[in-house]
Amino acid sequence: MRRLGLFMLLMALLSGCNNFSMPGSHTIIDWVDFVKWNGVKYDAINHATLADEKYIGKKLGKVEFKVDGNVNNPHYKIKDGDAAFHEKGTVIYSIKGTEELIAVKQSNEINGYRIYAPRGKESHWDFKSVPLESVKTIEIYKSEHGKINEIKKREEISLFLNMLKNSKEDPNFQYDASKGDPTYYDSVLYTNEPIAYKYFVQYDGTTYFWAPNDIAVLPNEIRKFFPE
Repeated sequence: MRRLGLFMLLMALLSGCNNFSMPGSHTIIDWVDFVKWNGVKYDAINHATLADEKYIGKKLGKVEFKVDGNVNNPHYKIKDGDAAFHEKGTVIYSIKGTEELIAVKQSNEINGYRIYAPRGKESHWDFKSVPLESVKTIEIYKSEHGKINEIKKREEISLFLNMLKNSKEDPNFQYDASKGDPTYYDSVLYTNEPIAYKYFVQYDGTTYFWAPNDIAVLPNEIRKFFPE
Protein backbone atom coordinates (compact mmCIF):
# COMPACT_ATOMS: atom_id res chain seq x y z
CA MET A 1 0.00 0.00 0.00
CA ARG A 2 2.86 2.35 0.81
CA ARG A 3 4.41 1.81 -2.63
CA LEU A 4 1.05 2.43 -4.31
CA GLY A 5 0.59 5.62 -2.32
CA LEU A 6 4.03 6.94 -3.27
CA PHE A 7 3.40 6.04 -6.92
CA MET A 8 0.07 7.92 -6.96
CA LEU A 9 1.69 10.95 -5.32
CA LEU A 10 4.48 10.97 -7.91
CA MET A 11 1.97 10.75 -10.79
CA ALA A 12 -0.07 13.60 -9.32
CA LEU A 13 3.03 15.79 -9.08
CA LEU A 14 4.09 15.00 -12.64
CA SER A 15 0.62 15.63 -14.07
CA GLY A 16 0.76 19.19 -12.76
CA CYS A 17 3.97 20.02 -14.66
CA ASN A 18 3.08 21.42 -18.10
CA ASN A 19 6.70 21.52 -19.27
CA PHE A 20 8.01 18.42 -17.54
CA SER A 21 10.70 16.52 -19.40
CA MET A 22 12.82 13.56 -18.42
CA PRO A 23 16.50 14.18 -17.61
CA GLY A 24 18.48 14.55 -20.83
CA SER A 25 15.38 15.32 -22.93
CA HIS A 26 14.74 18.58 -24.82
CA THR A 27 11.63 20.71 -25.18
CA ILE A 28 10.66 21.16 -28.84
CA ILE A 29 9.48 24.71 -29.50
CA ASP A 30 7.34 25.53 -32.53
CA TRP A 31 8.68 29.01 -33.34
CA VAL A 32 6.74 31.66 -35.21
CA ASP A 33 8.83 33.23 -38.00
CA PHE A 34 10.08 36.41 -36.34
CA VAL A 35 12.95 38.88 -36.21
CA LYS A 36 13.57 41.16 -33.25
CA TRP A 37 15.24 44.44 -34.03
CA ASN A 38 15.63 47.76 -32.20
CA GLY A 39 13.31 46.62 -29.42
CA VAL A 40 10.51 45.58 -31.79
CA LYS A 41 9.41 42.01 -32.49
CA TYR A 42 8.56 41.61 -36.18
CA ASP A 43 6.52 38.70 -37.54
CA ALA A 44 6.64 37.44 -41.13
CA ILE A 45 3.70 38.53 -43.30
CA ASN A 46 2.43 35.54 -45.26
CA HIS A 47 0.24 37.71 -47.50
CA ALA A 48 2.91 40.20 -48.54
CA THR A 49 5.94 40.18 -50.81
CA LEU A 50 8.37 42.80 -52.06
CA ALA A 51 7.08 44.38 -55.28
CA ASP A 52 10.56 45.02 -56.66
CA GLU A 53 14.14 44.88 -55.36
CA LYS A 54 14.47 48.62 -56.09
CA TYR A 55 12.47 49.20 -52.90
CA ILE A 56 15.13 47.66 -50.66
CA GLY A 57 16.59 50.38 -48.46
CA LYS A 58 19.62 50.62 -46.22
CA LYS A 59 21.12 47.84 -44.14
CA LEU A 60 19.82 48.07 -40.58
CA GLY A 61 21.96 45.36 -39.09
CA LYS A 62 22.42 41.60 -39.02
CA VAL A 63 20.88 38.61 -37.30
CA GLU A 64 22.97 37.74 -34.26
CA PHE A 65 21.38 34.46 -33.21
CA LYS A 66 19.03 31.86 -34.71
CA VAL A 67 16.81 30.44 -31.96
CA ASP A 68 15.35 27.47 -33.89
CA GLY A 69 17.44 24.43 -33.10
CA ASN A 70 19.50 26.34 -30.54
CA VAL A 71 16.99 27.20 -27.81
CA ASN A 72 15.10 24.52 -25.85
CA ASN A 73 13.93 26.68 -22.95
CA PRO A 74 10.28 27.76 -23.47
CA HIS A 75 10.92 30.68 -21.09
CA TYR A 76 13.78 32.08 -23.20
CA LYS A 77 13.54 35.87 -23.53
CA ILE A 78 13.92 37.07 -27.11
CA LYS A 79 16.74 39.61 -27.58
CA ASP A 80 17.56 42.21 -30.23
CA GLY A 81 19.21 40.46 -33.15
CA ASP A 82 17.40 37.15 -32.57
CA ALA A 83 15.55 35.49 -35.46
CA ALA A 84 13.51 32.31 -35.55
CA PHE A 85 14.94 30.75 -38.71
CA HIS A 86 17.57 33.07 -40.22
CA GLU A 87 21.23 32.27 -39.71
CA LYS A 88 23.63 34.53 -37.86
CA GLY A 89 24.93 37.23 -40.20
CA THR A 90 21.77 37.48 -42.31
CA VAL A 91 21.29 41.16 -43.22
CA ILE A 92 18.15 43.05 -42.13
CA TYR A 93 17.01 45.82 -44.50
CA SER A 94 14.66 48.78 -44.38
CA ILE A 95 12.10 49.17 -47.17
CA LYS A 96 11.77 52.41 -49.12
CA GLY A 97 8.30 53.91 -48.87
CA THR A 98 7.44 52.35 -45.53
CA GLU A 99 8.86 52.98 -42.07
CA GLU A 100 7.18 50.05 -40.30
CA LEU A 101 8.29 47.06 -42.35
CA ILE A 102 11.65 45.32 -42.64
CA ALA A 103 12.99 42.77 -45.13
CA VAL A 104 15.36 39.82 -45.03
CA LYS A 105 16.77 38.27 -48.18
CA GLN A 106 15.37 34.79 -48.82
CA SER A 107 15.95 33.04 -52.13
CA ASN A 108 12.74 31.00 -52.19
CA GLU A 109 10.50 34.07 -51.76
CA ILE A 110 8.92 35.78 -54.75
CA ASN A 111 11.17 38.74 -55.66
CA GLY A 112 13.76 37.48 -53.21
CA TYR A 113 12.85 38.88 -49.79
CA ARG A 114 10.78 37.90 -46.75
CA ILE A 115 8.74 40.81 -45.35
CA TYR A 116 8.16 41.42 -41.62
CA ALA A 117 5.74 43.71 -39.77
CA PRO A 118 5.59 44.71 -36.09
CA ARG A 119 3.60 42.11 -34.18
CA GLY A 120 -0.13 42.77 -34.38
CA LYS A 121 -0.02 44.65 -37.68
CA GLU A 122 -0.05 41.71 -40.10
CA SER A 123 -3.81 42.00 -40.74
CA HIS A 124 -3.25 45.02 -43.01
CA TRP A 125 -2.41 42.50 -45.71
CA ASP A 126 -5.62 40.48 -45.46
CA PHE A 127 -7.57 40.30 -48.72
CA LYS A 128 -10.31 42.55 -47.35
CA SER A 129 -7.69 45.31 -47.08
CA VAL A 130 -6.59 45.15 -50.73
CA PRO A 131 -7.40 48.35 -52.67
CA LEU A 132 -8.84 46.36 -55.58
CA GLU A 133 -9.21 49.39 -57.84
CA SER A 134 -5.45 50.06 -57.49
CA VAL A 135 -4.26 46.61 -58.63
CA LYS A 136 -2.22 47.13 -61.81
CA THR A 137 -0.80 43.67 -62.45
CA ILE A 138 -1.40 40.12 -61.23
CA GLU A 139 1.25 37.43 -61.44
CA ILE A 140 0.59 33.71 -61.00
CA TYR A 141 3.34 31.42 -59.72
CA LYS A 142 3.23 27.64 -59.68
CA SER A 143 5.09 25.80 -56.96
CA GLU A 144 8.57 24.81 -58.18
CA HIS A 145 7.85 26.16 -61.69
CA GLY A 146 8.09 29.92 -61.18
CA LYS A 147 5.88 32.48 -62.89
CA ILE A 148 3.33 30.96 -65.28
CA ASN A 149 1.05 33.91 -66.02
CA GLU A 150 0.97 37.70 -65.92
CA ILE A 151 -2.35 39.54 -66.08
CA LYS A 152 -2.26 43.19 -67.16
CA LYS A 153 -5.50 43.87 -69.02
CA ARG A 154 -7.93 45.81 -66.84
CA GLU A 155 -10.92 43.63 -67.70
CA GLU A 156 -9.02 40.43 -66.89
CA ILE A 157 -7.69 41.88 -63.63
CA SER A 158 -11.27 42.82 -62.64
CA LEU A 159 -12.55 39.36 -63.57
CA PHE A 160 -9.86 37.59 -61.51
CA LEU A 161 -10.37 39.84 -58.47
CA ASN A 162 -14.16 39.43 -58.63
CA MET A 163 -13.77 35.66 -58.63
CA LEU A 164 -11.67 35.91 -55.48
CA LYS A 165 -14.04 38.41 -53.89
CA ASN A 166 -17.18 36.38 -54.66
CA SER A 167 -15.79 32.94 -53.81
CA LYS A 168 -17.98 30.83 -51.52
CA GLU A 169 -16.65 30.09 -48.07
CA ASP A 170 -17.07 26.46 -47.08
CA PRO A 171 -15.28 25.54 -43.82
CA ASN A 172 -16.37 21.91 -44.34
CA PHE A 173 -14.76 21.66 -47.78
CA GLN A 174 -12.39 18.73 -48.22
CA TYR A 175 -10.26 18.52 -51.32
CA ASP A 176 -10.08 15.36 -53.42
CA ALA A 177 -6.94 13.57 -52.26
CA SER A 178 -7.31 10.64 -54.67
CA LYS A 179 -4.66 12.14 -56.97
CA GLY A 180 -2.29 13.22 -54.20
CA ASP A 181 -1.68 16.69 -52.82
CA PRO A 182 -3.27 19.69 -54.56
CA THR A 183 -1.24 21.84 -56.92
CA TYR A 184 -0.15 25.01 -55.14
CA TYR A 185 -0.12 28.47 -56.73
CA ASP A 186 0.66 31.98 -55.49
CA SER A 187 -1.27 34.93 -56.91
CA VAL A 188 0.55 38.24 -56.43
CA LEU A 189 -1.40 41.50 -56.67
CA TYR A 190 0.70 44.57 -57.53
CA THR A 191 -0.34 48.16 -56.90
CA ASN A 192 2.04 51.14 -57.03
CA GLU A 193 3.22 50.39 -53.49
CA PRO A 194 6.55 48.81 -52.50
CA ILE A 195 4.75 45.77 -51.08
CA ALA A 196 2.50 43.50 -53.16
CA TYR A 197 -0.30 41.31 -51.82
CA LYS A 198 0.15 37.52 -52.05
CA TYR A 199 -2.50 34.78 -51.72
CA PHE A 200 -2.33 31.06 -52.40
CA VAL A 201 -4.73 29.16 -54.65
CA GLN A 202 -4.84 25.36 -54.73
CA TYR A 203 -6.24 22.92 -57.28
CA ASP A 204 -7.05 19.28 -56.53
CA GLY A 205 -7.69 18.28 -60.15
CA THR A 206 -11.37 19.22 -59.95
CA THR A 207 -11.78 22.30 -57.77
CA TYR A 208 -9.85 25.53 -57.23
CA PHE A 209 -9.92 26.86 -53.66
CA TRP A 210 -8.17 29.33 -51.38
CA ALA A 211 -8.43 30.63 -47.79
CA PRO A 212 -8.99 34.36 -47.29
CA ASN A 213 -10.40 33.40 -43.87
CA ASP A 214 -12.04 29.99 -44.00
CA ILE A 215 -11.58 27.75 -47.02
CA ALA A 216 -13.45 29.22 -50.00
CA VAL A 217 -14.30 27.47 -53.28
CA LEU A 218 -13.55 29.35 -56.50
CA PRO A 219 -15.58 29.12 -59.72
CA ASN A 220 -14.24 26.77 -62.39
CA GLU A 221 -13.93 29.73 -64.77
CA ILE A 222 -10.82 30.81 -62.89
CA ARG A 223 -8.88 27.95 -64.54
CA LYS A 224 -8.22 30.22 -67.55
CA PHE A 225 -5.69 32.09 -65.41
CA PHE A 226 -3.81 28.95 -64.35
CA PRO A 227 -2.24 27.42 -67.49
CA GLU A 228 -0.82 23.92 -67.10
